[in-house]
Amino acid sequence: MLVGIVARRGNKRASFLAVEIRDHLREANAAVWLDEATAAEHDETGHPVEEMTACDLVVSIGGDGTFLFTARGVGDTPILGVNLGEVGFLNAVGPNEAVHEVMEELRALRNDELMVREAPRLVARGDDWESQSAANEVVLQGPQRGHGGGADLEIRVNGSLFSSGRADGVLVATPTGSTAYNLSEGGPLVHPGMDAIIVNEMCAEEGMPPLAVSLDSELTVRLSGAENGYVVSDGRAARTLSLPAMVTVTTADEPVRIAGPEVDFFEALNKLD
Repeated sequence: MLVGIVARRGNKRASFLAVEIRDHLREANAAVWLDEATAAEHDETGHPVEEMTACDLVVSIGGDGTFLFTARGVGDTPILGVNLGEVGFLNAVGPNEAVHEVMEELRALRNDELMVREAPRLVARGDDWESQSAANEVVLQGPQRGHGGGADLEIRVNGSLFSSGRADGVLVATPTGSTAYNLSEGGPLVHPGMDAIIVNEMCAEEGMPPLAVSLDSELTVRLSGAENGYVVSDGRAARTLSLPAMVTVTTADEPVRIAGPEVDFFEALNKLD
């Protein structure tokens, strides 16, 4: 079995926990890859996260940001999230239980008993391009946020007009992403067990309330009224659009696969206060 470990960059606690987990795995005769930054701190050869698609399991140590970074690179490889004290909607395992839980997952792998949960990703597409998939949200926006920087939007769900008008942009979120950027934009909380996509206009002049639609919905957004706009996946990997432009957002073919115990969603919500 091959296990990858990705630790939060620049965090000594995450780095030393990664090495502790590495040592226990190797004592159990499992092969281990550390990410490049962590390995460099311990004079070991590391591996880019993108190579960890070859792993049977990847352990992400940090917060939700580290988990999302890991998920972008490892494709459909199962991820076990270890939370170092942040809100942790994606990381159910505390640092004190991390070694035990990793060894339990290794045992499950060896016995072909690994249980995983799937969380949807989103992808945006244009005529000749496709965005990086997003576990939290895809944002379509004008050249900048604020007065005079938005765009004219026409939003359709499965071909039917939902809303049109001027706005900073529109945010399309997964249930996982409902607690992230969507929440700061006044969108609803959605339990991760719900099969839904959230459509949330950002600072619309005369927009509609946020809408939840089924996972198999196709959203089409026409952006105009400015020279350019942007498509942003999970807060990064921005693509510049020449306007007017038509963008389609759907669920991606490849979900995030999450191993280990489930997060207590409501306990994690209480940490937002």
